[in-house]
This record gives sequence, structure tokens and C-alpha cells, in this order.
Amino acid sequence: MTTTLTTTRINRTDLDILPLNLGGNTFGWTSDRETSFAVLDAFVEAGGSFIDTADSYAMWAEGSDGGDSERILGDWMAERGNRESIVLATKVGGKPGRQGLAAENVDAALDESLERLQTSYVDLYYAHYDDESVSIEEQVRIADGLVRSGRVRHVALSNFSVDRMREWFEVATREGLTVPVAIQPHYNLLHRAEFEQGYAAIARDFDVAVFPYFALASGVLTGKYRTKADLEGHARQGFAEDLLTDDALKVIDALVRIAGDHDVEPASVALAWLLAKGVTAPIASASTPEQLPALIAATSLELTADEVAALDDASAPFA
Repeated sequence: MTTTLTTTRINRTDLDILPLNLGGNTFGWTSDRETSFAVLDAFVEAGGSFIDTADSYAMWAEGSDGGDSERILGDWMAERGNRESIVLATKVGGKPGRQGLAAENVDAALDESLERLQTSYVDLYYAHYDDESVSIEEQVRIADGLVRSGRVRHVALSNFSVDRMREWFEVATREGLTVPVAIQPHYNLLHRAEFEQGYAAIARDFDVAVFPYFALASGVLTGKYRTKADLEGHARQGFAEDLLTDDALKVIDALVRIAGDHDVEPASVALAWLLAKGVTAPIASASTPEQLPALIAATSLELTADEVAALDDASAPFA
């Protein structure tokens, strides 16, 4: 069955969002400036507001060293005059020339991100990758300083080990400093164990929002690809081709069957499964506006208990 669009609040904040986080990794890669603007316009028109990017996007595109996505987003917000209505997340630590979480580097990287984004603050600022040369205690102090500076409203973590991430929360809580409000784990029907056996406990213990990346497994969970030949020539080929295993195809079959029962796309079902598992808002990207309706549909799709169980069973090898 379906329900009307509803918003959800990011834990321990005053930020209300549609439970879908639009990924900005396509901007400047598979989406040029004009197409990116069209995707963003369509997302907002559909009720979305939460956009995820990083200073490193899209460094994998030919000729790029990152910053492309932030620049496009900054131009779009400036042209539309809508910065105050956007919940904006970006990240630090992965851009060529700005790797790592040393204090001086993070401070400079944030200023550079703000310049590209044409804003004075970001709503959510992630440590994109851990930097084990910087102690957790120092990372916590650096992040707290960014919030106190007014340039960052809330902090978040991605790509830390379970132990280092838990330490981050424990130190911040103990010292009375800024506690992250969100984590960004790798989580989907084809990649369950890491989150469910590790990061989920952190989210529960510290009242943390969960915004998983690769929510559609680099497009594999859209149901478009059944063989590696189907991926030939696609931009995501290098990310997706190793995922097309016999076990993955069983998951895709289950998605297609349930999607048919609801008259939606398999991608909608894959994202709705994440929401049913307690995720705050999955991250999914669209290279064109035509790809957006399937993503938006997930926010109003309520799977039955039997459907969730069927997907759990089909994806059990990944749990």
C-alpha cells in the first residue's frame, strides 16, 4: 500500500526532510550543468530539500580534481535564491590536495567548499574518511570548533571503522563537545552485514540519523542490469559489474516481483526496504530528471511485513 509524502526530522536537529537524500555525485560527471540544474529543480518540485555532496566529487571524471559538484550546486542555489530552504551536506577529507583531517587542512577545505557552494554555512559537514594520523580526541575538538565558528551547523561521520566511530561518539559525549547527528554507511540489499552487525548499534546507542550511500548498489538494484553485457558503455560499469552475481540476481528478481505488485520501479522498492529497516533517508542520485520519480516514489511506498521478509530472505547471503 502507499501513503502520502511525509517528512522526517534529522535526529537532534530542527531539520525536517523528505526521507530521500539526493546524491550530488553525478553533478559534473554523468550530469552536465544544465542537466544537473534540471535534476535539482525536479527534486525540489517533488518536495525534496536534502542534498548530499563532497569536496571530492567528481574527481573520478576525466580531467577533474574534485569540486565540480559543489560548484554546480552553488551556482544553482545562487540562481534560484533558495539556499535557506535547502538542507545541504558536504564532506571533507577526500579531495586531491585536501586529504586528511588535520586542523589546518579541514579549516581551509571548509572555506574552499563554502566558496564553491556560495554560502556561509553547511547544514551537515561530514568527515568523509577517517585520518588515523589525527587522534579521535583531536578530531572531536576540530569539529566542535567548526560548529562554534558558525560555518557548520551539525557534524557527521562516514567511512570510519566501527571502533573508531564509536570512540568518536564516546569522546564527544564525555567531553561535552559537538556530537555527530548522522552517519553515512554503505548499506543496501547487496551489502548488509557491515551495517547491521556494526554501525547499526552506534546509531541506536547515540540516537544518530542514518543516510546510507550506494543505496541502489551503483544502479544494480534498479533492475536494469541482468548481465555484465548490460553494463557495457555505462558510466557506472566499473562500480557495478562485480556486483552482478547469482545471489544478486535473486534479489533483483524479488525486487521486480514486488515492484510489479505496487506498480512502481524496482529502485523504489529497494529504497523503501531501507526505510523499512529504520534508515532515516537513503542517498540516491539521478543523472537525469526522468530517473527521479522512481526515487521519490520510495518515500510514499510502504512495504508489507511479508514483502520486507521476502527481501530479507532473498538478500540473506549478504547479511
